[in-house]
Amino acid sequence: MAILDILKNFTWLDFLDISIVAFLVYQVILLLRGTRMARLLAGICVLLIFFLFARVTGLATVHRILDSLAGSVILIIVIIYQHEIRRAFFTVGKRRLVKEQFEEIPQLIEELALAANALTKNKIGALIVIEGETDVDDFIEVGTEIDAKVTCELITSIFLPYSPIHDGAVIIQKGKLTKAGCFLPLTRNPLISKALGTRHRAAIGLAERTDAIVIVVSEETGKISVAADGRMTYDVDHDFLCKTLKRLLESRQYRWLQ
Repeated sequence: MAILDILKNFTWLDFLDISIVAFLVYQVILLLRGTRMARLLAGICVLLIFFLFARVTGLATVHRILDSLAGSVILIIVIIYQHEIRRAFFTVGKRRLVKEQFEEIPQLIEELALAANALTKNKIGALIVIEGETDVDDFIEVGTEIDAKVTCELITSIFLPYSPIHDGAVIIQKGKLTKAGCFLPLTRNPLISKALGTRHRAAIGLAERTDAIVIVVSEETGKISVAADGRMTYDVDHDFLCKTLKRLLESRQYRWLQ
């Protein structure tokens, strides 16, 4: 009967109110999906359940502790996850409702995979950034402006030791190689192994701040790694690299159609 009474008093304004809240929650989930904040959100939900349970059952001490923490949670989140929050705000307004098929993605993946394999065979270090939704220009120090088609030959020639722009990263934006010799922000995550070199730390640093995909070729070992969404996958082979790039690029392809 209580449910029927609620439905009888349900107006179109109530429906609009619930729809807007549901839409906002859905957008927040999309923004946080695949990031470290997604795990934080799950933790907050668990704490909220404990808070409600303590309130209903009368656990005064637990309720008081959680209530005192609630006031500082927002500040803690902003401090710890400032880069993810900034990336989310950059992302807002850039999403397209319709995602068309980006036909050049397979060709781009093939050129990048060929370049990575060529570099790894000769143990030539490389750092390749593929921009996603977030504009990476705000996070990099630009070296040399380039406007060229992405090819295996061009990428390998840039990273040859005698090339004047072999240090730093190349930037790919909307399917074109636009910059080379760029310096990326290093990660400040204390949990990252100190054994990692500058290239790997720079790749993770940019992946923490943006939704860019970063390919790293180690000069010491010749192994290929891929950084995305604040995480790095080490020692990948050709097939895994292609599958990973395909999955990540297709999820970000609408950024290139703008």
